[in-house]
Amino acid sequence: MRQFLTVMSLLICSYAAIAKQPQKHHKVLELMGSRFEISAFHSDPQLAWDGINAAVNEITRIERLISSWDPNSQTSLINENAGIKPVKVDAELFQLIQRAVQISAITDGAFDISYASMDRIWQFDGTMATMPVAEVVAQAKSRIGYQKIQLNPAKQEVYLKDKGMKIGFGAIGKGYAAQKAKEKMFSLGIKSGVVNAAGDLIAWGVDIDGETFRVGIADPKEKGKVLLWLKVKNTSVVTSGDYERFVMFDGVRYAHIIDLRTGYPTTGIKSVTIVSNNPELADALSTSVFVLGVEKGIYLINQLDGVECLIVTDDDKLVTSDRLEINNKS
Repeated sequence: MRQFLTVMSLLICSYAAIAKQPQKHHKVLELMGSRFEISAFHSDPQLAWDGINAAVNEITRIERLISSWDPNSQTSLINENAGIKPVKVDAELFQLIQRAVQISAITDGAFDISYASMDRIWQFDGTMATMPVAEVVAQAKSRIGYQKIQLNPAKQEVYLKDKGMKIGFGAIGKGYAAQKAKEKMFSLGIKSGVVNAAGDLIAWGVDIDGETFRVGIADPKEKGKVLLWLKVKNTSVVTSGDYERFVMFDGVRYAHIIDLRTGYPTTGIKSVTIVSNNPELADALSTSVFVLGVEKGIYLINQLDGVECLIVTDDDKLVTSDRLEINNKS
């Protein structure tokens, strides 16, 4: 009997230990018009799902704040009053716009939330047979320019100088949402987790096996194939790529990302991956490097503390910033 009780005690202890081990709890859904994957690693399923649901609610809240498609959002109100009057907004939105303008300044306009002002003259769905004429391009970009976004910190007001101007957060919003979702989950006790906002990924803590998270970077040449792996510890990885979204004219590959300073699509790069502890910044910089090109893009990243970059060029060469560590083990 004593031996039986000892075996039972060992089994109970074993089951208790298993119960205390972190488990992965995972949800996939569409938010902000994109695929979001939210994972919480915790031994308490209820707490894990509380964290995931809190993240979903936070992302939904941010979408209502920054959406230019929602006529009732403050962003839409700013756009509607372009060239008419300043609009007072919440501190959160004002500060996001303020940071976006600062990024525009350090990237020489390669990143610019006034991109939404540009008419959709470029199509990357296979329907474009010829390039638009220069006059059409010039007209389309005439209302773009971060310098025309006037901010009044004292009154917390935003004013778009020209009629027809619009701002949009397509190149920074998902990164910001991922960061805020992570903060919400962490505050509830989720010490390890991943939020992947359609390629804008932030990971913190460790995987269920206690190892550092690893993120696979997609191969632009072959859909579904991993080109290489990056270790991710309490940081974010954001990738922008043209993949199948590009056009070819006269042997030149034009990516779907537009250089707003010229009105023409970028060339020379297939994908850009930014590693940073700030997914909002990483989101904006991934677009910026696409626009700046390999040489200027790498130069910019090398000047920024805590930011690294990987570029895949049109001829499939890999170019990295000075301190990026790559792990090619699957």
